[in-house]
Amino acid sequence: MGLAGVLAFLWLPARAADPKPDATIKNASIEASVYLDDKIKADAALAADCLAEGRKWIDKNAAEAASARKNEPELFRDRGGYSFERKYSERSVVDGRYVSVLRDDYMDTHGAHPNSDVNTILWDAAEKKRISIRPFFTETADNGPTLTAMRKAVIAALNTEKKRRGAGETATTEWYKELKPTLLKIGAVTLAPSTVSGKSSGLTFHYPPYAVGPYAEGQYVVFVPWETLKPYLTAEGANIFGGARPKADTDDRQ
Repeated sequence: MGLAGVLAFLWLPARAADPKPDATIKNASIEASVYLDDKIKADAALAADCLAEGRKWIDKNAAEAASARKNEPELFRDRGGYSFERKYSERSVVDGRYVSVLRDDYMDTHGAHPNSDVNTILWDAAEKKRISIRPFFTETADNGPTLTAMRKAVIAALNTEKKRRGAGETATTEWYKELKPTLLKIGAVTLAPSTVSGKSSGLTFHYPPYAVGPYAEGQYVVFVPWETLKPYLTAEGANIFGGARPKADTDDRQ
């Protein structure tokens, strides 16, 4: 390396250190960590809530890994311990109050391949507690008009996204049979950001591998604009929804 190269190397910025986990465990059976992003840490109540959940998740998986290692020690001698990682990240803040959080999990339990999962949290910063989307809609009964319309819009959005990915052959009733018009079965939901400050442009639904397609298709994130659900909004729903989805907010999480 010439002098110029040496000098250039010396002036390279130091590589940022990997973030430290907010909770972790490492032993012969498992290595598991939980991470909170900086925006979540800025809200003490939300951070405490997520971290408490994350610690329980670590403890549960550690107990299961220890049991598996006891029953099949040869698998752990050859491949080491299980690996788990959970990340909590802020997706949006609406009306200065409603915080949508993504909870992304990675799991390697010595199967054919590692797996991942995604879930969501909707946090009411004013009440300092988790809530559902129920306050934004006039009714959310199982199989009722709101959730029936929501499911129809979700499936239409999934079909469009599958076509875009070249995966139209899995846009079938069979793959969508677990999507039910109920709050617990329609999919993990977040409030999408908007071009209007403080508003949400609609709902995004987050599906892990296998939920609505084979593992090779990865995760799906699909968007339902608020206008589609306008007939079902409460006064609070009408207050928080508005504007359009920013172009930078994409669905591609493969």
